[in-house]
Amino acid sequence: MAAASTTKISWRLQEFEAHSSSVTCLALGKSSGRLLATGGEDCRVNIWAVSKANCIMSLTGHRNPVECVQFNTSEEQVVAGSQSGSIRVWDLEAAKIFRTLMGHKSNITSLGFHPFGQFLASSSMDTNIKLWDVRRKGYVFRYKGHTQAVRSLAFSPDGKWLASASDDCTVKLWDLTQGKTITEFKSHTAAVNVVQFHPNEYLLASGSSDRTVKLWDLEKFTMIGSLEGDTTPVRCVFFSSDGSCLYSGSTDSLRIFGWEPDRCFDVVPVGWGKVSDLAICNQQLIGVSHQLSSVSSYVVDLKRVKKSGGSMIQGIIQDNQPLTEPKDPKGAALRRNYERPTTTCSSQRVKQSSEADRRSPEGERRSPSEDEADEKVSSAEIHNAEDFKEIFQPKNAISRTPPKISEPFPAPPEDDTVLAIGRQLKDISPFPEKLQAPPLASSTPVQRVEPTVVSCAKRPAPSAGGQASPNPPASCPPPPQPPVITAKPKPQPKIILSSRNEPIGLNVADFLPSSPNNRAGAMSDEDALSQLKKGHDTMCVMLRSRHKNLETVRAVWVREDIKSALDTAVSMNDLSIVVDILNIINLQPSLWKLDLCITILPQIDQLLQSKYESYIQTGCTSLKLIMKHFWMLISDTLKAAPSVGVDITREERHLKCRACCKQLKNLNNMVKNKAAQIGRHGSAFKELQLLMAPLDDSL
Repeated sequence: MAAASTTKISWRLQEFEAHSSSVTCLALGKSSGRLLATGGEDCRVNIWAVSKANCIMSLTGHRNPVECVQFNTSEEQVVAGSQSGSIRVWDLEAAKIFRTLMGHKSNITSLGFHPFGQFLASSSMDTNIKLWDVRRKGYVFRYKGHTQAVRSLAFSPDGKWLASASDDCTVKLWDLTQGKTITEFKSHTAAVNVVQFHPNEYLLASGSSDRTVKLWDLEKFTMIGSLEGDTTPVRCVFFSSDGSCLYSGSTDSLRIFGWEPDRCFDVVPVGWGKVSDLAICNQQLIGVSHQLSSVSSYVVDLKRVKKSGGSMIQGIIQDNQPLTEPKDPKGAALRRNYERPTTTCSSQRVKQSSEADRRSPEGERRSPSEDEADEKVSSAEIHNAEDFKEIFQPKNAISRTPPKISEPFPAPPEDDTVLAIGRQLKDISPFPEKLQAPPLASSTPVQRVEPTVVSCAKRPAPSAGGQASPNPPASCPPPPQPPVITAKPKPQPKIILSSRNEPIGLNVADFLPSSPNNRAGAMSDEDALSQLKKGHDTMCVMLRSRHKNLETVRAVWVREDIKSALDTAVSMNDLSIVVDILNIINLQPSLWKLDLCITILPQIDQLLQSKYESYIQTGCTSLKLIMKHFWMLISDTLKAAPSVGVDITREERHLKCRACCKQLKNLNNMVKNKAAQIGRHGSAFKELQLLMAPLDDSL
C-alpha cells in the first residue's frame, strides 16, 4: 500500500456530519494543523481532531447562529462570533467560557488573535473593526474607515499592525499603537476575501473575488505583484513556512505562486469545492470545506508539488518552455524583516487617547449577574475524554519521554480504479445515497461516518460492523421505525438550498412500481433503470430549450447591446434565463447603466421571493451592486432643484431615477421582512438591510 500511495498528490481525507443543522464556518489550528473548529446554525462550536470523526467537545452559549470561529496561536483558546454580534472566548484546557464580548451591532464576519498578547480583533457587517483585551470587558479601540463588510483580519508577525480586507475592494493597514490607517491598497476590482502577512518579510498578500492574488510591499506601500490564473474567486491564501512561495486556494484547485517575477509554479486539482481554510503540517497542506451539515478535509502532499521554476503566460503553465530558476527564489528584492518582541505585549502598548473609541459602553453596562448568567448557559460538553486529555491537558502531567510527533496522513492506494470511478459517480449523481452501489471490500480513501456528538444525536447509529446497511436482509423482519423519524418527519424547507447532498423531496420509491413482496430487490436492475430513466427525455427537452433561449439572448447581445439582450431574456418569462444573464453581468459592474437598473429591479423582486437559494443570492448580489453604484446618482438627481428651461435629457434621467427609487423602496420593505431569516440567505438580507438604510431617510 505504501508503494501505491507514493504517486498521489491530493486526496480527500475524510467527510463527516459536523452539526445537526448547516455548518456556517470552519477554522484550522495553524500551529499544529491537527485541530478543527466548526460553527453552525445550531448555535454550537464543535472541536475536532483532523482525521477523526468523533467530536472532542461541543461549546454552547451563543443564542444565534455562529458566523465566525478562530483559534489563538497556541490553540489553547477558541473564539466564536455570532449573527447577533456577540463574541465568546473559550478556554479549551479548562473546558469553560473565558469571556463574553458585546459591542458589535451586526453579524461577526472575521476574527483574529494577536500573535503575542491577550488581544483579539473582530469585524462585523457594521463595517467596524474592534480591538479587544480579552482579560477585560469592553473594546480597547475601534477602527473605522471601510464602507462595506470586512471579510478578513490579520496581525503582522511583530504584532504592531493589523490588515483588513473588505467587500469595498480595498485592503487597509492599521497602526495598532496609533489607532489610525497607515495606508490603503485599492488595486482589486472586486471584494477582497482574505489577507495574510509574509512570515518574515514586510510583505502582504490579498486574495479577491476578482480571481487575483496581489502582493504589497510594506516598506514602499506599493503593489509588487498581481498573481493571476485562478478561474474562480480566491478564498484562501497561505505563505509557506519559509516564505518562499504562496498557496492560493480557490474552488476545486490549489495554485502555488512565486513573485518577482510573478509566476505559477504548479496547479493541483483538489475536489474540495469552496475551501474555507488552509494549514500546513508535516509537509502536507490541509484544506477544509463544508456543505450543508457535513465537513470535508483534504490533503495535498507538498513534497510532490513544484515550488520553484515555472513560467506563466496569462495563468497557464507552459510545459514546452524551459523552467528558469530565479537567482533569488524568495524574491528578487531584499526586504526588511519583522522584529519580534522578546516579551509579551501588555495593554500599555495600545494607545488609548480617544475616549470615544476606547471603551465599549455595551460591555461596561454588563453587570456581574449578567456575566454569571452567561456562564450558566455557556458550557463545554466533552464527548471524547481521551482525545481531550491528550490534546488540551498534556502539560498537567510530567512526562519523561519525548512528546509524540504526529505522523503525516497516509494517502489512499492508487490501484483502486473502480473505487475512484465510483466516488466520482457518487459526487455527481443526482440520486440519494440509497441508490448507490455498496462499497467494495477493499479500503476506501474516504471515511463517511456519523460522529457521536450531542448535536447530531438524532441521527441513526451505524451497525455493529461500522457500516449502516442500506436495506435489511430479505430473511429478517423489517425493523421497527424509530419513533423520532415517524413521529416528527423532517419538514420540507421553504428555501431550496443551492448546494445539497441529495434532491429535496426525492423519494426513490416514487420511481419504482410496487412489487408483490414490497421489496425493491424483487425487481431486476434493468427494470429499475428503465423506470428511473423515464423522465430523462423530458429533462433533456427542458435543457435543450434553455440552451436555445440562451443562444438567442447571446445573439442579441452580440448584434445589439446588453440592454436589448436582457429585455429579450425578460420577455421569455423564464427566471432561470434571467439568473444566467445576471450571473455574468454581476461580475462586470462596468456594463451596468441606469437603463439596465430599470429592467433588472422588477426581476430582482421576483428573485428575492423565489424558493431557490441560488436565485435569492443572485438577486441580492445585483441589488448590492445597484445600491453601491447607482444610489448616490438616484438620490442626487431626485433632490436636485428644477432646471431653468427645457432639458429633455435631464427629464428622462429624472423619470428613470424616480422609477428606480420606487422599486428600491418596495425592495427595502421586503428585505426588512426577510432579514430575520436564518441561513446563508438570511445573512445576505441582513447585509442588504444595512446597505439600504439610506432609503429610510430618503425622499
